[in-house]
Amino acid sequence: MDCRVVVEAAVPVYDVDTADEAVRIAISKTGEMLNPDLNYVEIDAGTRTSPSGERLDPAFVAADEALVALELRMDVFNVDRDEHASRVARKEIGKRLRNIPLEVLSVTEIDSAESDRTEDTPAAEEESEPDRRGSDP
Repeated sequence: MDCRVVVEAAVPVYDVDTADEAVRIAISKTGEMLNPDLNYVEIDAGTRTSPSGERLDPAFVAADEALVALELRMDVFNVDRDEHASRVARKEIGKRLRNIPLEVLSVTEIDSAESDRTEDTPAAEEESEPDRRGSDP
């Protein structure tokens, strides 16, 4: 099974005046950390809402510093189930985004015809320990 995994990252940015500036810098900074190894990961501004449901900017700016919510999307191939895809994506992205909190937002199965496989895209075989829960002894 092939899956598209969306991971939220909380990226700190320094010396900014506006939320728009913070988002642009956070996307650039994240792209530099991911490239060239994970150049197939799509980076977008995240979505935030208040407890009352009001839509908020993806960046919170205070004292010329910001915390920016970004959504990172990547396709993971040859996984057993959704949890497996989540672990592979978090591992691959987390290796390059050190000290940046990550949370998996969604995992959706994609058709094999829809996915464009590249030699650089990680497959599930790269994970060090396979998950054996639910298998017969």
